[in-house]
Amino acid sequence: MALSKRETVGIERQLVAALTDACETAKAEIPGFEWLTHTVNYADFPQSLRITWVFDTRANKDHAVATGLDARIRELTAAALHDADIPPVPLPRCVQLDSEEACQTQHGGNWRLRLTRSAN
Repeated sequence: MALSKRETVGIERQLVAALTDACETAKAEIPGFEWLTHTVNYADFPQSLRITWVFDTRANKDHAVATGLDARIRELTAAALHDADIPPVPLPRCVQLDSEEACQTQHGGNWRLRLTRSAN
């Protein structure tokens, strides 16, 4: 059953609020982490939900993975999705790590293009 416009607006509002809290926590805890964003196609919700956690450099992103901080990112994501009343989704598919440096190198800093391509 398709979601109504009212339902998608409500979900989006809850999701943004919960992810904002997760983002602020991560900025305080994870070196080099800067911001996050999400993409979703509400015609295929929640399976299409992608949350991209963005680091300043590839080195800081790689360091987060090497030291296990990516587990903390998945934990923060799971808590945010729970807080937003989002049905469970497989976190390995939903959560992506990226960097400003990689976007600049590969897409000239165009995040819209980068996120559109990574969603496919």
